[in-house]
Amino acid sequence: MKGFEDLESLALRFLEIPSPIGEERALADACETWIREAGVPCIRAGDNLAFGPEARGDRPRLLLLGHLDTVPPQGENRPRLEGDRIHGLGASDMKCADALILRAVVRAATEPCRYDLQAVFYAREEGPFEESGLPEIAEAAPGFFQDVDLAIAMEPTGGAIECGCLGTLHAEVRLRGRAAHSGRPWQGENAIHKAAPLLEALSRFGIRECVFDGLRFRESCSATMIRFEGARNVIPSSCTVNLNFRFAPDRDDEEAAAFLRSFVEGVYGKEAMSGGGVSVEIADLCPAGRVCADHPLLRELEAAAGVELERRAKEAWTDVGRLSRWGIDAVNLGPGEGSQAHQAGEWCSRTRLRETAARFDAWLFGKGGRTDGV
Repeated sequence: MKGFEDLESLALRFLEIPSPIGEERALADACETWIREAGVPCIRAGDNLAFGPEARGDRPRLLLLGHLDTVPPQGENRPRLEGDRIHGLGASDMKCADALILRAVVRAATEPCRYDLQAVFYAREEGPFEESGLPEIAEAAPGFFQDVDLAIAMEPTGGAIECGCLGTLHAEVRLRGRAAHSGRPWQGENAIHKAAPLLEALSRFGIRECVFDGLRFRESCSATMIRFEGARNVIPSSCTVNLNFRFAPDRDDEEAAAFLRSFVEGVYGKEAMSGGGVSVEIADLCPAGRVCADHPLLRELEAAAGVELERRAKEAWTDVGRLSRWGIDAVNLGPGEGSQAHQAGEWCSRTRLRETAARFDAWLFGKGGRTDGV
């Protein structure tokens, strides 16, 4: 699988096997078959795979990560080549990158490679943090996550290096009132109305900017859902507001949770918090990612490719955050476009895919590759 034509063919094979979140089995089966037929050692756990030549230990260790799942289908988007585009659900996020990963690891098993190159494909990345398949494969194949010099999550970045990532925290703020008939509201306490001070405070929250290695991260907090109990002619006795706090890499998990609780307490006061009228439950928390924009292996990539890659702050969450928690330096770098992720007519640029592959070829194997048309 040396040529870019083979890379595109492999990408189409990935796209032709549906793998919406929770339904990755068929694609995992196909990937395992391709890997083993190429003679590459592979460990499987559930619908997750860890594969690559055995590490020698006398050269830097590089881990490439790709997820097998996509978001659910949003209408017809048949896998196909049209002009400069590879169409299909998951083309940008991130099956074209998965094809690039598989191609690179197979080459590393048969040709001299500058690094100990290994890879992981995992399921359920698009869902809740705790349901991801990445911890499952890390437990089954711990050696793949030890002594890693750099990990690359090949999420869609348009070929740029996106460093770190914002952490994301979902908290449910429950406000308690007292039910009554809406014709006699004075007999109750309207829990929805109790949300007004919180919503007003959120409107003034603003954006906190945080700079790491010259890269700007922007911290924010937003109300994203409101639920209440009762019928339309009943004064509601409870109201729950979901807050999504996107926090910068200078906060760890505990600091982010403490800040959010302190913010809510600042709105309602300690008495309301301790008396049960207002409560905060952290429903989901994904850690922020450490910034390593000047990593020496990234400089080696640029030197080999003969190009200085754009560096940006990752102002969303990826598993770079989880890898940071595990003590692994990681960045986001992939051929897909972030603007195409989760889109109904999703596509990936063929030029960008070839360009990224050529840069990886030069970096890993000391060889360039064509980036012109087929």
